[in-house]
Amino acid sequence: MKPILTFVIILLSISVFSQTTISGKIVDKKNLPISGVNIFIEGTYDGATSTEKGDFSFETSATGNQVLVVSFMAFETSKIDIDVANYQNQTIVLKQSINTLDAVVISAGTFRAGDNSKITALKAMDIYTTAGSNANIVAAMQTLPGTQKVGEDGRLFVRGGEADETQTYVDGIRVSQPYDASVSNLPTRNRFSPNLFSGMSFSTGGYSAEYGSALSSVLLMNSINEPAEEITNISIMTLGLGLGKTSKFKKSSLSFDANYINLAPYQLIVPQKIDWNKPVQSISGQSVYRYKFNKGLFKLYATYDHTSLDLNQKDINYTDKIRFDLNNDNLYINSSYKGEVGDKLQIQTGFSFGYNKNKIGIVSDKLNNTETAFHYKLKFRESFSNYFKLNFGAEIFNTNFDESYTPTSYSTINYGYKNTQTALFSEGEIMFSEKVALNLGIRGSNASVVDKFVVEPRISFGYKIAKNSQFSVAYGTFNQTAKQDYLKFDSHLNYEKASHYILNYMYNVNGKMLRVETYFKDYSDLIKYDTNTATYNSNYNNNGFGYAKGLDVFWKDNKTVKNLEYAISYSYIDSKRDYKNHTQQVTPSFVASNSVSVVTKYWIDSLKSQLGLTYSYSSGRPYNDPNTASFMAEKTKSFTDLSLGWAYILRPQKIIYISVSNLLGANNIYGYQYANNKNANNIYANQAIVPPAKRFFFVGFFWTISDNKKTNQLNNL
Repeated sequence: MKPILTFVIILLSISVFSQTTISGKIVDKKNLPISGVNIFIEGTYDGATSTEKGDFSFETSATGNQVLVVSFMAFETSKIDIDVANYQNQTIVLKQSINTLDAVVISAGTFRAGDNSKITALKAMDIYTTAGSNANIVAAMQTLPGTQKVGEDGRLFVRGGEADETQTYVDGIRVSQPYDASVSNLPTRNRFSPNLFSGMSFSTGGYSAEYGSALSSVLLMNSINEPAEEITNISIMTLGLGLGKTSKFKKSSLSFDANYINLAPYQLIVPQKIDWNKPVQSISGQSVYRYKFNKGLFKLYATYDHTSLDLNQKDINYTDKIRFDLNNDNLYINSSYKGEVGDKLQIQTGFSFGYNKNKIGIVSDKLNNTETAFHYKLKFRESFSNYFKLNFGAEIFNTNFDESYTPTSYSTINYGYKNTQTALFSEGEIMFSEKVALNLGIRGSNASVVDKFVVEPRISFGYKIAKNSQFSVAYGTFNQTAKQDYLKFDSHLNYEKASHYILNYMYNVNGKMLRVETYFKDYSDLIKYDTNTATYNSNYNNNGFGYAKGLDVFWKDNKTVKNLEYAISYSYIDSKRDYKNHTQQVTPSFVASNSVSVVTKYWIDSLKSQLGLTYSYSSGRPYNDPNTASFMAEKTKSFTDLSLGWAYILRPQKIIYISVSNLLGANNIYGYQYANNKNANNIYANQAIVPPAKRFFFVGFFWTISDNKKTNQLNNL
């Protein structure tokens, strides 16, 4: 027994006497001590925490070459190779992490919507809670500066650009047909349900080299990665019915939204200025499947909708109304994968397939068209350090459009186009410090309809001038193939081009945000034609040009008054174009020089209600009166709209929501249609283009079923 005891004592003695002391001091770059820093030998439990004076000391039994890890929040983790036997007391300087909330964020031209964004201008829930948006993503975005309210169209018009100059992406993959089917002078809406998305980025210009084929802007939507819980949503509305369901599994989840819309009952109650044979009916469904791998996430997104309508439209050129009927089928499938390859390399890949078919009747004429579109993308992101990250990748777009027109008593006319576009892109993100950031990007692409390779440089720079204030600048060149209305008749048109110059100031602190941005856009090679409208016998060329310049201001505050959140947007724009069949450079008909939006939301606890008011104003838009000598010299009266939204919590999981647009009943006019020929009085007669009704009313009952018995759809209203 005595020999064993002696052996144990010897082992313990060796262990004790072989301990080595590791000590030193932790300071920042100003030589100020940092307390609370974790210091340890990698792969062991040997370590310590620095004192208020930055000192640390601990003993370790490790020997030989080891790695000393120094880690603390808001500072970069430092790993130091040491030889334990020869280690000497040393001072370790930590660099402040550039990934902290205080770091500069390049914000020129970009609004982000999502709780994880440092410069959030809209939260995901704002898509619903903005009075007058009616759960339409685009309608909510139109309350931001830089956008134009074009009531007879409904799509995104940004900084002097037409709606076709904006591209929409889901999880980084393009959407070929982002809007519902509609008819002339009746607004459309975005196809997507905000329920399935967690964040959005809306660029008003100067966007990343990762994206192309858009002269003005991109709308990026990210679907939810991981739902919080299993949930069922039931909606009963004046317009139809809705059902949503989310199920969670061990490594995957499945969400879907289904809706049936029928405007016939609503229009029996609310008279319309439109002569309907069959009001709008649609059935749609959207679904997201997610599977989580050890180092990545796969998502499959799919949406389908069928829309039909039939109406008689008044046309100033005809005595009788023109009958117009439409049947539309749209399918969109999007798959994406994002994961890690090694410690510092990320991969993002995916593809989309879009199918859109229209069957249109115009009196007894028939117009049918079909579009199929593919997009494949492969992107890598290499993190060389916290100071430099590199994004690079490639993508392929393929579009096939076929249209046939069968006029009464004539043979069918067929036309269309095919286009394959390939692109390479690379962009470096450089953080010189927490105050200075630079993005350098370049994009090269070739479209088969043009058969010309173009190179597009992009650069953006951010400088933090104070804790809560920063400046950003951005520049880029952008190319886009001619839009479908022209390519289907002439598939050999050149790219349209634009250059963006943007200067942005942002102040962001404690729930308050101020953004002031000025910009200049230079357009060249825009499409022109020599007929009243773009038709098969028009002569097309790329001789058009133009510009847009202006000032955007955005202020948001959700802290000053308890339970009140409000946002104010103002835009001034000076834009002129010589394009289409214009005889000179003039302001386009969709541009209003001055626009204002005020969005408010207020929670009244005693009434268990959230009230929202949205006020919108736009100065008059130009139009051409052929009875005058000047071209595009007339303007409509100003546009105004005050919308109300009221959500009342009937029970914890049951909500009644009521909204009214144009509460005050303003007589808004979007423009005028003039006759092609003079009448007996030697003038060109006209008719006003107006909304289908002065007001739009919405009443809905929303019921949520979940395990916690508390979750409801208040954030979705």
